Amino acid sequence: MALQRSDLPADVLALLAQGTVIPAHPLALDAERQLDRRRQRALTRYYVDAGAGGLAVGVHTTQFAIRERGLYETVLRAAAEDRAAWTSRPMAMIAGLCGPTAQARAEAQTAVGLGYHAGLLSLAAVASASEDELIAHCEAVAQEIPLIGFYLQTVVGGPVLSSDFWRRFALIPNALAIKVAPFNRYRTLDVVRGVVDARAEERVFLYTGNDDHIVLDLALPFAAMRDGVQVDVRFRGGLLGHWSVWTSQAVAQLARIKAELGAHGGTLSPALLALDARVTDCNAAFFDVRNNFHGCIAGCHEVLRRQGLLEGIWCLDPDEGLGDGQAAEIDRVYAAHGDLGDDAFVRDNLARWLA
Repeated sequence: MALQRSDLPADVLALLAQGTVIPAHPLALDAERQLDRRRQRALTRYYVDAGAGGLAVGVHTTQFAIRERGLYETVLRAAAEDRAAWTSRPMAMIAGLCGPTAQARAEAQTAVGLGYHAGLLSLAAVASASEDELIAHCEAVAQEIPLIGFYLQTVVGGPVLSSDFWRRFALIPNALAIKVAPFNRYRTLDVVRGVVDARAEERVFLYTGNDDHIVLDLALPFAAMRDGVQVDVRFRGGLLGHWSVWTSQAVAQLARIKAELGAHGGTLSPALLALDARVTDCNAAFFDVRNNFHGCIAGCHEVLRRQGLLEGIWCLDPDEGLGDGQAAEIDRVYAAHGDLGDDAFVRDNLARWLA
């Protein structure tokens, strides 16, 4: 049965509207590169206890190869069941959707059947299509599930999309949000302009996926003109692979941003503004920017391994691992920005999550 935005629980819709931390859920594997169910469960428990407001599962951080291995439904079901067993508080459950239209619709149907609230739609597999064809693709998938658009950076296969594309996307009745992740200021503004032109800035929530500007995306207003009047739009929260690590601190950072904005009439402290560069520096190491993002999944795995949440950094693809010099970069980030981590939080709870 198809799911419409109007069918969503009011508390989940309110959570997304006010803005929250949504980590992209990694895949826990053992040394044989088989699903490590115990540690997969521990990760979900970690994100719940860290205060995340949702989980994104079956996305890039979960490894797209789960589909070829027949693990898509297994992994989505695990996260949904483990979350429900660990907490009764509302959380937004988001399923990654990809492939041609038929595949994306089938994945959406699977997600709806497992109780997911929205689908994050990657356009990488159809990147060569025209914008008319891409909108038709989005409209078809939106018939199955509330849709989160995804502006994916080009280095990992995302198409360049115009402001008019995002205007048309925002006009889709079952459009819920957009994850803005082109890692590009100009293209980020294209999304903002498109949503404002569609008069959808209150209905379609913007979530940052720009790992190079997480804090500033969350802290600053984005202005667009409509009918000669300035319209200010804010990113509500983030849906990030970066937030799969040091998650409790990400929750604290978002809360700090909201508190400063509320307490000082929109004025932000220099210390908070400086946090943007520190978080970006951490991301450069975790996502292996030096090697053009080769180790972006393995780098997050390495942080979770050091904390004890994962046993190793194995990916489904044996060729995916840390990039050249990436381990040393993570060492550097730990030394420089260790106060942004949550190793103590994990250490205090790890045995309970693994139980």
